[in-house]
Amino acid sequence: MSIETTKRRESIIKLLYDIGSVKVEALSKYFGVSSVTIRSDLRYLEKEGCVSRAHGGAKINNRFAFDRPLRLKGRLEKEIKIRIGARAAEFIQDGDSLIIDSGSTTAEIVPHLTQYRSLVVMTNALNIAYQLTEYDDIEVIVLGGVIRRNSYSLYGSTAEQQLSQYRFNTVFLGVDGFDLEAGITTPHAGEAHLNRIMCDAAHQIIAVTDGSKFGRRSFCLIRESHQIHRLITDRRIPEHYRRTLTEQGVDVIVVDE
Repeated sequence: MSIETTKRRESIIKLLYDIGSVKVEALSKYFGVSSVTIRSDLRYLEKEGCVSRAHGGAKINNRFAFDRPLRLKGRLEKEIKIRIGARAAEFIQDGDSLIIDSGSTTAEIVPHLTQYRSLVVMTNALNIAYQLTEYDDIEVIVLGGVIRRNSYSLYGSTAEQQLSQYRFNTVFLGVDGFDLEAGITTPHAGEAHLNRIMCDAAHQIIAVTDGSKFGRRSFCLIRESHQIHRLITDRRIPEHYRRTLTEQGVDVIVVDE
């Protein structure tokens, strides 16, 4: 898939998030491409679970993981995210090297790092890096790149090249969508690519998510669901998800049982 195609499809998703439905002819004029190209985009997005086709266009699939602003996500499910962050921090040891991905749940890990010594933390999140500046005993490495204003995060080739030079004990991975078939997904192709490199650079992958993300999917794959080592979530995880993941060797931890 070309960069131009990916960006156009991301823009279609953003329009759907803003207005709820789109028409083929209007999109064709807006992007300056043929209606055949737009129909191809919509077929792809429908196959990925992002949209529902309607006469002459498409409408939102409410189970799709949209790219919502971090300032909004941070207010949602706040109490359970705090509990998830606290539980995730229990898997850290003095002297560890960590990657903390951007996201409202991963940010809740940071307050619990004060109990550890000699940590090295790499992050692509500006808000998390700012929080970490208060901790004298943590070496903070910030990935460079292009800013995603919605998530206060950085992505791009500069970040990817920088990250590829390191190896870490653990990556704490944020989640936009978690589906047994579609895997762990996000609506932003650049961030998905960086997340994949984060996973490759870490010995252990810990995904942290509240239960609202299960059954949601987007079109940029980060990891298949069975490729993580540990999932920390709440009791809204569907029982068949929990059973299947456990059978696949994923350690599933439910914080509010």
